[in-house]
Amino acid sequence: MMDSPYSPLEFALLNDWQRDFPITAQPFDALAARVGADGTAILATLKRLQARGAISRVGAVFAPRRIGASTLAALAAPAGRLEQIAAQVSARPEVNHNYQREHRYNLWFVATASDQGALAAALAEIAGETDCAVISLPLEQEYHIDLGFDLRSPHKHRADISGTSLHEPDARERQLITALQPGLDLVEHPFARLGERVGMSEEDVLRRIAGWLEEGLIKRFGVVVRHQELGFHANAMVVFDVPDDQVDRIGGQLATEAGVTLCYRRRRSLPQWPYNLYCMVHGRSRQEVQPVIERLSRLAGLPAQALFSTRRFKQCGARYFAEVPESEAAESIDE
Repeated sequence: MMDSPYSPLEFALLNDWQRDFPITAQPFDALAARVGADGTAILATLKRLQARGAISRVGAVFAPRRIGASTLAALAAPAGRLEQIAAQVSARPEVNHNYQREHRYNLWFVATASDQGALAAALAEIAGETDCAVISLPLEQEYHIDLGFDLRSPHKHRADISGTSLHEPDARERQLITALQPGLDLVEHPFARLGERVGMSEEDVLRRIAGWLEEGLIKRFGVVVRHQELGFHANAMVVFDVPDDQVDRIGGQLATEAGVTLCYRRRRSLPQWPYNLYCMVHGRSRQEVQPVIERLSRLAGLPAQALFSTRRFKQCGARYFAEVPESEAAESIDE
């Protein structure tokens, strides 16, 4: 078990229930039966972990390139304006992750929107508001899917790459996805509560979420942890400039390496940014992460550029669709 003040129950919820969460009417009771507790204790423990910052939410992680549009983006903020610009970027509802990293491009953020047009407009507005050019680096291929963050060994969770066909949600699905984005309410019947917010029955909510999991639209459903609060303070984005005819082979190889939590190919942004292969490496310290970076460089036969994060300005779930008041949501469903 990791060196931490977490109890066995807390650790089990943090580590073992990041996926395969029960999609049932009373999921916390079902979970309790699996861990030898009761539903009231499970709810109290999850609320406590959320208050401590160890988890951001309990809910869905949607697969990239299956709904809406998303991209990794970066800008070079002048040192004297970094915090101001970071605040401007974080204030955007389209931005769900925003980190400072050690590079000339020092502010890195993930943005999502309902479609490519809305995403492009948001990035253009960020560039205009900050007076900084924004580079956009959309995902092209995943080699290692994030199925959670194993607190014992954060490189083990892997699965086959799911399909990437775009799913066009209808009006009812958009309402449900929007309500699901912040995570479940920590109540005895969370899916019934979710249905009340969008004018759907509990049965319909459960059926749709189970279907999305089966088809891979939802990549995982469960506890979403905050790795820094759990002791993984060293976060490096390791990038390579790989010849296009070799990137799939090298990416597939690096994805299997111990210590790699994510591995994927992104579009270059020439001439500013020539890198196309990315590996995310997390550890408790830089001393733990550095040998992993060196090993990846040797295996790739290419120099690695490692961008360590130094500050986290924002981390939340992706917002593909704008939230609307509950009354408006119910009215639009009934129309």
